[in-house]
Amino acid sequence: MSRIQTAFDRAKSQNRAAFIAYICAGDPDFDTSLSACRALIDSGVDLLEIGVPFSDPLADGLTNQLAAQRALESGMTGARVLELVRAVRALTDIPIVFYTYYNLVFARGSAAYAADAKAAGVDGILTLDLPPEQAGEHLDACRNAGLETVFIVAPTTPESRLKTICDATTGFVYYVSREGVTGEQSSMSTGISGQVATIKAYTDCPVVVGFGISSSEHVRLVGASADGVVVGSAIVNCIAQNVGHADAICHALREKMEQLTEDKALFKSGA
Repeated sequence: MSRIQTAFDRAKSQNRAAFIAYICAGDPDFDTSLSACRALIDSGVDLLEIGVPFSDPLADGLTNQLAAQRALESGMTGARVLELVRAVRALTDIPIVFYTYYNLVFARGSAAYAADAKAAGVDGILTLDLPPEQAGEHLDACRNAGLETVFIVAPTTPESRLKTICDATTGFVYYVSREGVTGEQSSMSTGISGQVATIKAYTDCPVVVGFGISSSEHVRLVGASADGVVVGSAIVNCIAQNVGHADAICHALREKMEQLTEDKALFKSGA
């Protein structure tokens, strides 16, 4: 059984949604990024989504764009990202999923990229801008390397495409809760539970929800129907607001995790 499946099964057995934390590799530098990952792990995240810094992150809002910029300016490269993964893997067995853009995969070559990621300790890859209809080479590479695949469903995705997306997914389906890019929001979109139910009709894989989740109320709302809750910008902002102070970053991350999961926010009704 894969680490990803084990994490979701464990959360399900506890009648709760899994908590997935996003962090950009190398933000604001390698050592601080590793310490931030450790703080999130110690705070009980179920899965770590590591963003691979890229110069043109078209699906990301300003918070994550600036995180990628800080990481790149600190000297992060593809090789350094893998080094960070190896260091994180030495700390924990929780699943690690790459959040990346296909340009980076294509430049390295799908087979080499997947093999390198797997060898470093990555469990799955989410390629944000790669449609499953054009992902044959990528899917083969991941299958051969033993990596899970993650694909996105958007609010604008027609139901006629759901089977194609779900058939290409082996790890979990990522439902984007709203149109647009990543970023903290004051309120959540309506109809999330219905969209999750529709997706679940096409797959046995877990369905997670992300984009805009930034409070315990959001976590509670999403966790009521989804198998997992993804928080990114709210976590990245803890880093952005304390750049240059590693201890303060870790303290802020622990506090944010406590806030996001307060009052059993991840648990289903009746827990």
